[in-house]
Amino acid sequence: MFDGTLKATLDEGVELARLRALYDGLLEPAPAGISGEARIDLDAMARIFDLDAERPPAEVWRDLRAVLTRQTASTPEGDEGPVPTTPPLTIMVVEDDPVMAADLMDVLVEAGHGVVGPFSDPAAAITAAGLHVVDLALVDINLNGDGDGVGLARSLKDTWGVPVMFLSGDVAAAARHARLATALVLKPYGRRDVLAAIARAVDSGAVAA
Repeated sequence: MFDGTLKATLDEGVELARLRALYDGLLEPAPAGISGEARIDLDAMARIFDLDAERPPAEVWRDLRAVLTRQTASTPEGDEGPVPTTPPLTIMVVEDDPVMAADLMDVLVEAGHGVVGPFSDPAAAITAAGLHVVDLALVDINLNGDGDGVGLARSLKDTWGVPVMFLSGDVAAAARHARLATALVLKPYGRRDVLAAIARAVDSGAVAA
C-alpha cells in the first residue's frame, strides 16, 4: 500500500506532491524501484483512468502523473465543449455537500440518467441499493470528513455488485483505494469530468449499459 505518510487532507496539491515523491523516482535516468504493493496501486489507478497498465511502471506513472496533474488543476469554468454520451443509467449519488449533490443530480438528469438519492448517510445508501437496481454509484470518499465513503464502496460492491465512481478532492485517499473504484473524478470537477468518467467506465465494460 501507499506509505503511512499519506494522510487525508483538503489540500489536494499537497497530496499530489506526495504521490510524486513516491513515484517520481521511476522517471529518473537510473529509475528507482517500487514495492509490489505500490505497483499494484499504480496499476489500479491507471485502469480507472483507462490507461494501459501493461507497461513498465515508469511509462504508467508518466501518463498517470499527467492525468492527475491536469485533473487537480481543472475547474468547472473549463467545462466547455462536447462530452461523451452513454445510454441512460440508474446512478446513485452519495455526497454530503448539499450544493454539490444538487449540482451533480442536475448534470446526471440533464444527460438522461435516472438518479437514486442523493444520500449523505452510508446506511441510507445501502438500504436504497437493496430497493433499486443501480448501475453505478457516485460516492464521495470522505463522507462527513471521516472516510465512510470507502466502507460504503466496499458494501455496495460486495453486497449488491454495484460499481463505484469515487468523487474526491483527497488525491491520497483516492490513490489508496483505487482498487475499489471503476472510475475517479477529482474535485473540483465540472460536468465534462463527470460524464467523461462515466463514459470511460461504460466503454471499458466496468459499468453495464
